[in-house]
Amino acid sequence: MTESGFVDFNHGRIYYEAEGEGPALTLIHAGVANLRQWDEQVPAFAKRFRVIRYDTRTFGRTTSENVEISNRADLAAVLDHVGVTQTAVLGLSRGGSIAVDFTLDYPDRVTALIAVSAGLGGFQSPPTPDEQALWDEYDRRYEAGDWDWIVDTETAFWVDGPRQLADRVPAAIRDRVHDWIAQGYRDHAKEDPTSQPLEPPAANRLADIRVPTLVMVGDLDEGGTIEACRKLATDIPGARFELFEGVAHMVNLEQPERFTRLVLDFLTDAGIATPLAAEARA
Repeated sequence: MTESGFVDFNHGRIYYEAEGEGPALTLIHAGVANLRQWDEQVPAFAKRFRVIRYDTRTFGRTTSENVEISNRADLAAVLDHVGVTQTAVLGLSRGGSIAVDFTLDYPDRVTALIAVSAGLGGFQSPPTPDEQALWDEYDRRYEAGDWDWIVDTETAFWVDGPRQLADRVPAAIRDRVHDWIAQGYRDHAKEDPTSQPLEPPAANRLADIRVPTLVMVGDLDEGGTIEACRKLATDIPGARFELFEGVAHMVNLEQPERFTRLVLDFLTDAGIATPLAAEARA
């Protein structure tokens, strides 16, 4: 069973896709991607779950007026539209931060949490001098509208990893993410909705998360993300931590097979998914 469409909510049109049957699993993309980020995972996930994915505001096919919005409320609206009351949530990077915040804001709607390369509201890790210099230059270029430099720099930082060579990852991965970033700036240049942060922020509330939790991060990611993920794994009771060696920010693109297997094994162990019949006989 596959469906797609738009949810009209709070001065925005949120594009979503849903596929498969079974318990719900919702996927939230990174801030350098859109829902196409999960193309490699959806076929395997949809064999065991009803998989919901959507473009957050200013990404993909979703459009928004310049109003105050809540990413958590947007997700709740998508779930309401597709008739899902409870779901496991999986988010990467900015999507991981949204997943954590949603779990705290809507605890009765979440069955399991998977945070990958995730940001963490209220958590600050000082950048290295090199990173600070890069972001200072980024701000200058952004103000000047140097979009080619912005897109190339974001691709290098988040796909290759800080101080990594451009040929470290396959060109196909770099090109996909580069196109997603460029599309975001091209198609949503006039959109600037203001996101309401979770209050109090998540960093000091992680002990309140009581659902099975898996945290994943690559060891070539930027330092602040690695620290945020370690804090998530330490402060959320019973959380499981998986480190991907030789991988940067886009974990599911660099090692899709291992990523998919870990997610399915984790959700099976948590009682959210049952093994496929063929696997049960093996």
